[in-house]
Amino acid sequence: METVKNAANYVSETIQGAGATASKEANKNVAKDSDAKLTTRASAAVDAVSDRKDEQVHDVKADVHKEATKH
Repeated sequence: METVKNAANYVSETIQGAGATASKEANKNVAKDSDAKLTTRASAAVDAVSDRKDEQVHDVKADVHKEATKH
């Protein structure tokens, strides 16, 4: 039963990590857009950094759950 729970958590964390990656990339594109307002670009850059942190957290959690399913 614990293996099933770890597998489900792995899938969940992987999906959340992918969402953070997509958000990070979108924010990076806004930050690079020279047609956008400076405040919008700055906000997007800050959001991209936050998304990167979230991406890393979810990736680490996914790896932990993946390893736990092997034991």
